[in-house]
Amino acid sequence: MNHSSVLIVSDDTESARAIAARWQTEPHAPEITLVTSDVWHPASALGYDLIIAGPAGDAKFSSVLSALDATSGAAAIYLTEDEKDVPFLLAKYPHLLVVPRQDGWIGALILISSEALRRVEASRRAQRAERLALESQRHATLGRYMLEMRPRVNNALTSILGNADLLLLEPGQISGECQHQIQAIHTMALRLNEILQRFSSLASELRACEKESQPEMDAESHHLAGGR
Repeated sequence: MNHSSVLIVSDDTESARAIAARWQTEPHAPEITLVTSDVWHPASALGYDLIIAGPAGDAKFSSVLSALDATSGAAAIYLTEDEKDVPFLLAKYPHLLVVPRQDGWIGALILISSEALRRVEASRRAQRAERLALESQRHATLGRYMLEMRPRVNNALTSILGNADLLLLEPGQISGECQHQIQAIHTMALRLNEILQRFSSLASELRACEKESQPEMDAESHHLAGGR
């Protein structure tokens, strides 16, 4: 969590600084920013992994809590002065984590915050993995299409090369400029054919790798099934 960032929104600057100071003693302390509620804006939460608000009994904090409850992509914790308020706060703001200020509250807050940061990072890793999987699926679809179209492209290139060869065998029947253009077509067709041959070799290598890895995948699946 070296790159985690935390925003503390509190009008109790002493408590906010105590949290920051205590967190700096941890092995993996996040980057901490302190702000008061009078400069708070919902956009302030953008770019942070965790937002900690409170404690405060002022009604103006309700807008802060409502904004944090609706925040997506970041965890949010509210510090309350009275433990009796926890059920009410959880019912009103179901997406917030609520921590009462009682004996040892800073240590409890840091433990809960650390776990929240781990969950945020795990969620983001899962989202990245899902995006990569979708991208790989798109690439696989494109690859299958190219494999299916390869015979047709090969046939078209063979026809182009054959006709170009025939025209170049009779240079006297075409002008010098046309001959130059036909030679360019012939050269480009040869390059396209070379690209297709490389693609075919790559496809063969991928199939060979899949066959080699299949026994290992089967063994791993068998191992996992046996461990249940």
